[in-house]
Amino acid sequence: EKLVFSASYNMSGVLTDLAEVTMETSNVKTSKATLLRLKITAATYSKWDNFFKIRDLYESYVNPSNLVPYLYKRDINEGGYTKTMKYTFDPKTNTVKSVQTRRNGPEENKNLTIQANTKDIVSALYNLRLIDYNSMAVGSKKTVTILFDRKEFKGQLTYLGKETITTAIGKKECYKLAIGSSQTNVLQGTNSNFLWFTADANKIPVYGKFKIPVGTGELKIKSVSGLKN
Repeated sequence: EKLVFSASYNMSGVLTDLAEVTMETSNVKTSKATLLRLKITAATYSKWDNFFKIRDLYESYVNPSNLVPYLYKRDINEGGYTKTMKYTFDPKTNTVKSVQTRRNGPEENKNLTIQANTKDIVSALYNLRLIDYNSMAVGSKKTVTILFDRKEFKGQLTYLGKETITTAIGKKECYKLAIGSSQTNVLQGTNSNFLWFTADANKIPVYGKFKIPVGTGELKIKSVSGLKN
């Protein structure tokens, strides 16, 4: 599966397309098992590179049947700021081996103890697509615990019902979700962050509105391919 999005940011009151975001899945065979690779990349369009160049990679290697993560990698370059993070999950002991590096800095190794069912941010996003929203009452909530920058935080979604919206891949009936976070440096506001998933077997994320510490933005689907259903 491959999903391509345009990412826009509010500049001086005008939403401007700045970057392309791609979500891809693929199978990866190891000596012991076949894992599902969940890969998200973000890159500014070339005309914006001189202004603020972004080249980000987030990926998670998970159990194909339940999306339990085994390995997570993050490699970001944002305006010259670079950072890599690697988590190796042990689901049996609820522990994580983490390795962090920054430009011109030492490698930092830490062993973490996490709660059962804690996800990295990539597998958490894909897990939202496994939820049976038809069985949820409007206004009902779900909570997921996410490990980010070596700290656990609570992400909460509220199901707001169905809404039909027009997208680049056609008019789609969608499940509308409000997304919140216990970390104000990740998402801000209680009614400022929304996601729309297609109300079908694929549950494609086709539109998102976000409020982050440095402003507001939107994510819009551009193209889809390789869908399972």
